Amino acid sequence: MLVGARDTGKTSFARKLLAAAVAAGRTAAYIDADVDQTVTGPPTCIGLHLVSTAADAEDLSRADAIQFVGSNSPEGMVLQQVVGTSMLVDTARRDVDLLVIDTTSDISGVAGQALKYHKALLCRPDVIVGLQRGAELEPLVGMLRRFFSADVEVAPVDPALRPPTPEDRRAKRAEAFAEAFAEPLQRWRVRSTVFAPTLPAGLDLSSLHGVLVGVMDGTGRCLGLGALEHDNGLLRVITNAGEGMRGLRLGSLTIDLETFNVHRVKLRDLMFGIG
Repeated sequence: MLVGARDTGKTSFARKLLAAAVAAGRTAAYIDADVDQTVTGPPTCIGLHLVSTAADAEDLSRADAIQFVGSNSPEGMVLQQVVGTSMLVDTARRDVDLLVIDTTSDISGVAGQALKYHKALLCRPDVIVGLQRGAELEPLVGMLRRFFSADVEVAPVDPALRPPTPEDRRAKRAEAFAEAFAEPLQRWRVRSTVFAPTLPAGLDLSSLHGVLVGVMDGTGRCLGLGALEHDNGLLRVITNAGEGMRGLRLGSLTIDLETFNVHRVKLRDLMFGIG
């Protein structure tokens, strides 16, 4: 499991590990749990990428399975992050020799440490590698060493690493959302009974217009992303992953399908009218 702040080179390090596994004739898998700047699968999702060739290790974009989290920030989403990551770990662990988990950039505070603690608790990595500038990981590393038997190693960030600008990150996120909503898109009429969480009685369905959803197949597997549309009293989901759809998981973002900009919403406020 790789831990580190934003732009510390975790994904580049992961590629090196995966390439080394392939070169040694081993099978491997990569789990991308960075729900904002995703490499595997769409933003707001945790992605699994199976690696059997050198090309697989270099290009991590293909998602062999995804789990919907519903936000591009782990704040308030620790449960969804931990469960989603653990499910993909269970999926891959039976079949590969090396499994690399790339985590979010949240490394401090209660939320950041709680997220890493529970991921380590459920995923049980053999080795945790921390990439840090200065001593920023020391509190987290101390906690992980205290509570887990994993071998915890810390390395400095490559000084030649040049982080992208905030605008670069926003553009990359928008590009990834655009790919997730690539044509052909379909509009499927949906009923209030297909959602998780369940919609409260009397909810004004127009309040759900633009909300991002995970399209689910009924076995716990996420098929892709969708966006809700309310028009003339009807609620529809816009998606390219509708075949096999059995239900929808509500996210904590609204998305504009023209610009692919997203805005955070609180489901509790949205569904119960809390100001």
